[in-house]
Amino acid sequence: MAATAVRHLRAAGSPTAVEPLPRPALRAVREDERPPVDPAEFRRVLGHFASGVTIVTALDAEGPAGFACQSFASLSLDPPLVAFMVARTSTTWPRIAATGTFCVNVLGADQGGLCRSFAVSGADKFAGVDWLPSPSTGSPRLPGAPAWIDCAITTVHTGGDHLIVVGRVESLGATEEGDPLLFHRGRFGRFSG
Repeated sequence: MAATAVRHLRAAGSPTAVEPLPRPALRAVREDERPPVDPAEFRRVLGHFASGVTIVTALDAEGPAGFACQSFASLSLDPPLVAFMVARTSTTWPRIAATGTFCVNVLGADQGGLCRSFAVSGADKFAGVDWLPSPSTGSPRLPGAPAWIDCAITTVHTGGDHLIVVGRVESLGATEEGDPLLFHRGRFGRFSG
C-alpha cells in the first residue's frame, strides 16, 4: 500500500521523501541489538498520553472514504502543514492517497459513537452519516465536528508499521463551541472543569 501511495503521488507531480521499498521487518532495532520493548507494554505506557481524536476523509470515484485517527498533529506554520500517521495495513488509506487530498475532522466530546463507527475495518463508514464537501478539496466535512482542516498531500514517509502523511493546509475552520473528544488509556473522555 505504501508503494501505491508513493506511485500515485509521483504521478500527480508531488514530491516523495522515500523510494518505494519492500515492507521492512517491523523492528526498531537490529538483530544484534537489545530486543524491542513488549508491544503490550508499549501500548500501555503510551496510553497515558491523552490525545484528541479525528476522522480523516477524502472523496474518490467510489464515494466518501474515511478512518478514525488519533495520531494527528500540526507540523509547520510556514508553510502551513499538518501530519497524521496511518497503519500500513489500512484498507481506507489507499483510497485517500489516490485522491491526493484529505480533510481532518476534529471530533467533539459527544462524537465517540461516530469515532467508533469510523474505526471499524471494512464497513460502510458513511452509512447514515451526513457530510458537506470541504471548500478546497471536496473531501467530506462532518457536521458537528468542532474543527476541520482541508489539505493536499505533500509527502508520505515510512515509519515502521505506519506511514507518516504530511499535508499542506488549503483551508480550515472551527467553531467556538464544545469540548474536544479525548482518548486516554483506551477510553474516550472530555475535559472536566
